[in-house]
Amino acid sequence: MSSEDRLDKSKLIRIKITSLGEGATGKSCIIKRYCEEKFVSRYISTIGVDFGVKPMQINGYEVKVNFWDLSGHPEFFDVRNEFYKDTQGCLLVYDVTSRKSFEQLELWMQEATKFGVKDSTVWAVCANKVDKKNRVVTLREGRAWAEEHGLEHFETSAKDGSNVNEVFDYLFTTVVDQMTRR
Repeated sequence: MSSEDRLDKSKLIRIKITSLGEGATGKSCIIKRYCEEKFVSRYISTIGVDFGVKPMQINGYEVKVNFWDLSGHPEFFDVRNEFYKDTQGCLLVYDVTSRKSFEQLELWMQEATKFGVKDSTVWAVCANKVDKKNRVVTLREGRAWAEEHGLEHFETSAKDGSNVNEVFDYLFTTVVDQMTRR
C-alpha cells in the first residue's frame, strides 16, 4: 500500500455503528452506559431510531462515532430499514433472560443484510443482562451461535457496565483498522 492510499491521520474519520435486536434487550442502555457511563433502570422504548455521536481517538485517528440505535419493535420495521445502509459496525443484541430474543438473531441479520448492511460490515453479538438471575440462554449457546456465524461474542451488563467498553472497543478498532488498511 502506498502512502497515498492510506488515510491521513490528520483527517477526521466518521464511522456508523448500528444497534439491532428485539425490543427490550437493552440496546439503548448499552449505548447510554458507554457514552454517558449511566444506567437508566426504567424501560423507555426507542421510537423508530435514536441517534448519537461520540468523538474519540482510535489508533491515532480522530474518529466521530455515529450511533444509530434502531427500535426492535415490529411497528418500526419501515422506519429502521432506511438506516442500515452505510453501516460499518453492527451491535447485534439479545437478552440472556429472553429465549425469543436469542432465537430472532438470524432474522435480524437477514433484515440488516437485505436493507443495506454489506459483507464487510463488522458484527459483534452482545448477550446483555448477564447481571440477572433468571438466565435462559447459556454462555455456551451464545458463543456457539456467534462462532457458527463467524462473529465475536460478548457478554455484557448495561446495568453494571460489564464488558460494555470491550464490545465497543472491538467494534471501533476493527472498523477503523478496515478503513485505514485500504
